[in-house]
Amino acid sequence: MIRFLILRFVFPLLIFFLIRSVLRSVVAGQARNAAHRFNPRTAPAATGTELKKDPVCGTYVSMAASVTSTVNGSVVHFCSPQCRDKYRAA
Repeated sequence: MIRFLILRFVFPLLIFFLIRSVLRSVVAGQARNAAHRFNPRTAPAATGTELKKDPVCGTYVSMAASVTSTVNGSVVHFCSPQCRDKYRAA
């Protein structure tokens, strides 16, 4: 009777919880890795260069890595082409 109970109910429950915990660990690891992927808006600035503030999103970007555009005779620095296009459209 006890053997039947263990084999029929307890063992499958243990297997289910084991598989569930493994899957949760895998999903959490992927989410953690996705957060650490390269993001051009939060990329560290190159050392020894001046930082400029993007007028669209407010991100500070190094002059060497920035996307530039000339507006009314002055150079404006952007963190990405998307921010530059938003600025031009506005």
